[in-house]
Amino acid sequence: MKVKLILPALAEAESPFWRPIKYSLFPPLGLATLAAYISPEDEIDLQDQHVEELNLDDEPDLVLIQVYITNAYRAYRIADHYREKGAYVLLGGLHVTSLPEEAAAHADTIFIGPGEDTFPRFLEDYRNKRPQKVYTSTIRTLEKLPPVRRDLIKRYKYLVPNSIVVSRGCPHHCDFCYKDAFFEGGRSFYTQVVDDALSEIDRLPGRHLYFLDDHLLGNERFASALFEEMKGMGRVFQGAATIDSILRGDLIEKAATAGLRSVFVGFETFSPQNLKQSNKKQNLERDYVSAVNRLHDLGIMINGSFVFGLDDDDVDVFKRTVDWGVRNGITTSTYHILTPYPGTRLYREMDQQGRILTRNWDLYDTRNVVYQTTRLSAEELKDGYNWAYRSFYSWSNIAKASLRHESIHHQLKHFAYTGGWKKFEPMWNFMIKTGGLNKMLPLLEAILSEVKSPGRAERSFTPAIP
Repeated sequence: MKVKLILPALAEAESPFWRPIKYSLFPPLGLATLAAYISPEDEIDLQDQHVEELNLDDEPDLVLIQVYITNAYRAYRIADHYREKGAYVLLGGLHVTSLPEEAAAHADTIFIGPGEDTFPRFLEDYRNKRPQKVYTSTIRTLEKLPPVRRDLIKRYKYLVPNSIVVSRGCPHHCDFCYKDAFFEGGRSFYTQVVDDALSEIDRLPGRHLYFLDDHLLGNERFASALFEEMKGMGRVFQGAATIDSILRGDLIEKAATAGLRSVFVGFETFSPQNLKQSNKKQNLERDYVSAVNRLHDLGIMINGSFVFGLDDDDVDVFKRTVDWGVRNGITTSTYHILTPYPGTRLYREMDQQGRILTRNWDLYDTRNVVYQTTRLSAEELKDGYNWAYRSFYSWSNIAKASLRHESIHHQLKHFAYTGGWKKFEPMWNFMIKTGGLNKMLPLLEAILSEVKSPGRAERSFTPAIP
């Protein structure tokens, strides 16, 4: 049997803001994970449209397409194309779970929720010629997960081929989170067995790892055991954590000892009212600056995430947010325009209030305003979002943020990482087009090398709200 697995490119691929490097970071790990359930006797082709041109002239028997909200229309066109050719088409992913009736019109079978329990069931049913129209995930476990089919991944096309996921979901339930609905009907957060996670790490060459988990520190017992076993491996890795997990106990110190060098942190907003509106309870009454200082003392770089357009935001929120990031030495900032994804509590509330302005899913990319705003006009929100990116990543602010660190090593590391990420687009494009992107990995590993802050005997903490 010929099986084709496809990750269609997001709509942003045709946008003037398209950054090829951003979408050449990680391979489609979810599809490679499901491929492990397919018989080794079958012929498998995994294609990622972000890094390669899709071959639509082939004749697969079975086609599985991963659908996100901003690749949904493209995914449906590809699905329709293969169904016309006689292939059996499967659709799964976040958007399919959010809008199953919409997706079902373009598929022979759809998957609701995670696929680790439903995809093997489908394969058995398909071979027995009795496949179902809908498979809904109810069993949530990562035990006895077969090894990811990394042999299907074209490693040389990605800057970070050593991506890994050791958990699913998140223990928190923010109202705007796209993934919360994906895990309805069962456990919303669960991890691998530590030994299985370590086995997967051992399969990955080189030093660098990127944990794509939504919250790597979400299960303290699991994370503590994992970091303890990783000590001495010589790995450097990146991942995501919350303010609460960074401030609580000594788990972040264990992570740093194991090799954590960069962490994605969802600060999102400085407004307590906005945090309450978003149900982001884990950030309430937390000192953001204390968390930042703790990470800097451990030599961990910070990718801060911030959301604009929550109901308490005013025209000054953009400057306040950028100034805070520069003043506190945030390495990189990711800004988002609030986006009410289908399936979220935020979407349901805005829909009931008549605030949803468009259901053109291509615009749901956190760069466009798709809802009726309150204190900000749509134009002010869009312009402020664009200004925030330009301002934070100006050379002057990169230099100012770098100098907020105490050691020269950390200052240089910050300047090189931030400048390299945002200011050398032609170089990244050249490396992508010539197939040499993966050759930049040693440079990334060097920048992520350990740096220790001398620390401060006394800290004068500034308030979390600027």
